[in-house]
Amino acid sequence: MINKVQKDLLKKHVGPFLFCFFTVMFVLLMQFLILHVDKLVGKGLPFSIVIELILNNLAYMVVLAVPMAVLVATLMAFGKFSEWNELTALKAAGVNPFSLIKPVLISAGILFIGLSYFSNEILPESNHKARSLFIDIRMQKPGFDLQPGVFYDGIDGYTFLVREIDSASDTLRNVTLFQEPTRDRYRAYIKAEKGWLKSPDESTLSLFLRDGTIIRYIPGSRQGQETVERSRFNQYRISFDLSDLAFSRSNPEQRSRNDRTMSSQAMLAVIDTLRTEKEKHFQRHMKGAGTLNREIPSHGRDFAGASFGSNDTLQIYESRFGILNDLKDIDRQTRVVTHSLSKLSSYRSEIDNLAKDLKWRETRIAEYMVEVHKKFSIPFACVIFVLLGAPIGMMTRKGNIGFAAIISAVLLTFYFIMIIQGEKWADRLYISPFIGMWGINILLGIVGILLTLKVSSSFNFKHLIGKE
Repeated sequence: MINKVQKDLLKKHVGPFLFCFFTVMFVLLMQFLILHVDKLVGKGLPFSIVIELILNNLAYMVVLAVPMAVLVATLMAFGKFSEWNELTALKAAGVNPFSLIKPVLISAGILFIGLSYFSNEILPESNHKARSLFIDIRMQKPGFDLQPGVFYDGIDGYTFLVREIDSASDTLRNVTLFQEPTRDRYRAYIKAEKGWLKSPDESTLSLFLRDGTIIRYIPGSRQGQETVERSRFNQYRISFDLSDLAFSRSNPEQRSRNDRTMSSQAMLAVIDTLRTEKEKHFQRHMKGAGTLNREIPSHGRDFAGASFGSNDTLQIYESRFGILNDLKDIDRQTRVVTHSLSKLSSYRSEIDNLAKDLKWRETRIAEYMVEVHKKFSIPFACVIFVLLGAPIGMMTRKGNIGFAAIISAVLLTFYFIMIIQGEKWADRLYISPFIGMWGINILLGIVGILLTLKVSSSFNFKHLIGKE
């Protein structure tokens, strides 16, 4: 059962945890919007699509924000508990400080289980939907938005140039329109003194022009022949189909998935397939190659001891290769050597291709394994940060947000730098995926356990190095 002191300590975690969680979420959200604002603005996207994109990207922010909030809350709660001398009083009463850490540690374990489920089941689906939306948005053409003195080619087959736009009446002045040829129209150059736009519905836009000229280029019956037709108009109307500018959403399930959009079970299945294919390719090569216990020469003359050229300068050579000694004709020796070198060169090429194929599959396996371990290593940081933050808070005796933020910033920067670096090294096969993703957890976990022993018992670090 949880006693009143432990319950009070847990309550002291709630406020800082929620405050830090929402603060980090806000910072990550602002970072996301700053990085991707150019992809969202000026394309006429429905507001609901923008909101859905943001909500789907909140998933990865949650996975990052929860461990950060746990660390800050732990530092503040235990720091304030120690700062108000409550820890000293409990120690004097014979209460082991670890009994205060235990319920917080259990809570961190529950957070680890919940966040692991979230990271493995919900995060991949959110990443997949967000990725699909990003692709759809990237393929979306900009909305019809004319700017003075700027060429606009957002509508297929036309290029607009408007020198001046009267904002009061929406009148276009000095309008130039380049019309590309299609099956139904000729290439044309249209210029007008003024014009205006009118949209009868969402999918159609009409451009009305006044006082202008049209130059049409009409192809002749023979290739290379062209007739130029020039005409004037008092009023001219062109209608455009804007249906292509409307946002079109694809089905996310029809898009392929990568390691960031797959659950650990799906990635382990892919890894098993890659390992099976890798073994099959290797066995197929070994079966086809057989055994080749030959010394591979670097030059043709290593076989027969002579440079193969004109026959009048060649002599039969007693070679160290027994098969050549049985051939008493220099021409036959030459053909055997040439054929052998060709086969060895082909074999070497097969070996290189096999090595590249195996290396590619090993790299893909490592990348998938990194993502599998990451889905659990980052959530497990909740437990690690309690082991680390609780004793640090007790020893520093400071529970204010400023001090906790400084300590947290240092620890989190170091933690995520090592996570990112470990991922890079594991992807490049320098280290195993397990070490790449769990190495920093193991290191900080050991430090946290030692610090917890330090504040919970008479444990002395000098015992580790054999000093009294």
